[in-house]
Amino acid sequence: MKILTIAIPSYNSQDYLDRCVQSLLPGGEDVEILIVDDGSKDKTGEMADEYERKYPGIVRAIHQENGGHGDAVNTGIKNAKGLYFKVVDSDDWVKPEAYDKILDTLKSMVCDGKGVDMLISNFVYEKQGAERKKAMRYKKILPVNCIFTWDDTKRFKTGHYLLMHSVIYRTKLLQECGLVLPKHTFYVDNLYVFEPLPYVKTMYYLDVNFYRYYIGREDQSVNESIMIGRIDQQLYVTKRMIDYMAGRVFDNKHLESYMRNYMDIMMAVPSALLIKSGTPENLEKHKELWKYLKETDKKLYMHMRLSPLGLTTDTKTPVGRKITTMVYNMSQKIFGFN
Repeated sequence: MKILTIAIPSYNSQDYLDRCVQSLLPGGEDVEILIVDDGSKDKTGEMADEYERKYPGIVRAIHQENGGHGDAVNTGIKNAKGLYFKVVDSDDWVKPEAYDKILDTLKSMVCDGKGVDMLISNFVYEKQGAERKKAMRYKKILPVNCIFTWDDTKRFKTGHYLLMHSVIYRTKLLQECGLVLPKHTFYVDNLYVFEPLPYVKTMYYLDVNFYRYYIGREDQSVNESIMIGRIDQQLYVTKRMIDYMAGRVFDNKHLESYMRNYMDIMMAVPSALLIKSGTPENLEKHKELWKYLKETDKKLYMHMRLSPLGLTTDTKTPVGRKITTMVYNMSQKIFGFN
């Protein structure tokens, strides 16, 4: 029985795939590593096959036509045999000591018959050129080293959210909740860490810096100029999240509050990028986004308009746009997200 399936969506990853896989192999027989070759045009597929030959029963190579990051994650979920599921991007890696604690915790819970829906750990921004590495930790928000529910969580602060790097889901939860990420679309990691949450009832938090999130490649999807160039995909993801929230009835106020606050940042980022770009076309897209929110879910719209992030991004004047740019630049420095 595999405790953990780790899916590695891989597209033209030959230059950094080895570091990623080598960091995961110490999991041994408890782990299943799925290298999903998403139609790569370099040696990624060959590398995946070689790993499968060298580590049978641990590594599986899966080859598919290019469908984008989300489709590679979908493939990982469909093929997963482990009790739990984790996505590790091909240019990222994990810390050995924290990895051991993650696996020991999952095995212990499984053996005791106390499995949870989601395990949470910290991640570290491995930003190229940065002297200090910023870790995203949750110890002031979540109970540590125990099983808990949404009722036990404290309020998440602005900019402090659960990201794909933070979470390990119970595999069957992902397979049964209906999550299907769109093809050929960037920024779908937001959907991955958002749509399953209403199905998550029990959680466990380990205060360890497990995931190392690399930032620094010029072609990376979180590079600001690339984000502006792909703004339509960001808007698509944001609108899907608006649709997901529209009319939804929550059975837990803590969960509802968290998801509404997450929507704040999902509105703020594309709004700030559209305003910062300053083109008439993008300013019109900014206006249309807020109109879409208002027409789809008036309650959520009012929440956004009254939130600090909403007040700084739904602006029409040059002064307002300048404030938005300042807020966005400050967020970059604090959170290092691109």
